Amino acid sequence: AVTGHRGGGGEPLLLLHGLGLTWRSWTPVLAALERVHEVLALDLPGFGDAPRLRGRPTVAALADGVEAELDRAGLAKVHVAGNSLGGWIAFELARRGRARSVVALSPAGMETLPERGYVISLNQAMRVRAKAAAPVVGMLAASRVARTAVLAPMRARPWRVPAADAAAEVRAFARAPGFQATVRSTLAAAAPAGLHSIAVPARVCFGTRDVLLAPLTAPRYAAAVPGADLRPLPGCGHVPMVDDPQLVANAITGVTHRGR
Repeated sequence: AVTGHRGGGGEPLLLLHGLGLTWRSWTPVLAALERVHEVLALDLPGFGDAPRLRGRPTVAALADGVEAELDRAGLAKVHVAGNSLGGWIAFELARRGRARSVVALSPAGMETLPERGYVISLNQAMRVRAKAAAPVVGMLAASRVARTAVLAPMRARPWRVPAADAAAEVRAFARAPGFQATVRSTLAAAAPAGLHSIAVPARVCFGTRDVLLAPLTAPRYAAAVPGADLRPLPGCGHVPMVDDPQLVANAITGVTHRGR
């Protein structure tokens, strides 16, 4: 089962988080989005409170898990916004005909081989740091300086993450049972397919201060998906929701209204 958050009203909007994170990474933008949409923010299999998959957690298998959750919720088609790995899955859902529109924030998956090596190495380093910090993260998160140290380089303004949320994120990143298998089955193994067949409104965003993917993969996605527009998020990092919540919410709702 895939777990998460559901609230608000209007046309349904699905939110998908990135590698190592949970649905709570979307917390800063939930209020703004729920004024327009019924929001379903999921924990992907193997992350947060969701159990890991029995087989290999490829993007196709992760998308299967998300589709099963949509089916249980009685939702045939939804607007989808995804961050990083979640952006890759969002486009896979669109390829399968489950999306009304797609907004991808710094989507992963279209790196060159050297870029993949860098991204995997940085994620592994963040995993080691999270495991080291987890036993004392409650104390660390109380300090803006220490909170910044344990959350960088995902965000441009990591000190804005509330202390309790920061502690929960580090613990979740450290213990995520699906982390290593998902790295091996996604970033280290495959690339997106079928992007040319997507026929819904789409936007690809990237933070101008993203040091994980930088503006590398976003232009490639925008060029591959018919009609997709490319939108920079000034001053934002790889996980931009807390860096500028209103900017991110506007970037999403500016597309979802076109998919109604």
